[in-house]
Amino acid sequence: MPPAAAEPLTPERILETTEEVLRRFGPTKATVVDVARALGVSHGSVYRHFPSKAALREAVTDRWLARSVVLLEEITSDPTGSAPSKLEAWLEALFEAKRHKAGDDPELFATYTVLITENSDVVDAHLTELIDQLGRIIAEGVEAGTLAADDVPAAARAVFDATGRFHDPQYAADWLSPTIITEFEAVTALVLRGLRA
Repeated sequence: MPPAAAEPLTPERILETTEEVLRRFGPTKATVVDVARALGVSHGSVYRHFPSKAALREAVTDRWLARSVVLLEEITSDPTGSAPSKLEAWLEALFEAKRHKAGDDPELFATYTVLITENSDVVDAHLTELIDQLGRIIAEGVEAGTLAADDVPAAARAVFDATGRFHDPQYAADWLSPTIITEFEAVTALVLRGLRA
């Protein structure tokens, strides 16, 4: 049995190993048995933490999506800076996080693109959380008089939709363009002008 089995089997360790297995085998070939083998445990041990292959794949997708939410929440809840500067920083951080995920580990990014289609509830919750963060920033700006929006939730959704080319995985190929930063900056500037009070 590999030495990894000496460590306690935790959900986090299973998810980390699942990510490695997905990177190695891809979403269509990776199995719970592969994950268990990499951990040096029986597949029943994995099932004690995750009742099905679908539950494991859903958890690993949620974990992957949650990584960007943490960074974005830091920007959203930062008590310093104006709402317009926070909005710009938030959009930039989301774009950079997505670009790095796609560029630093293209195999895993492609795997997650498949998993995302399988786990629409997880994705919907993730998108709702992101749009809620945008809404909080916009509401802060409205309250401070630096942004204007008659309907904050609608404005948050509009900002998210308007910047979709810079965070929606279906546009990942565009993120390699030499002009993508200039294009992102132009869209961001337009969005901010549209919200200025």
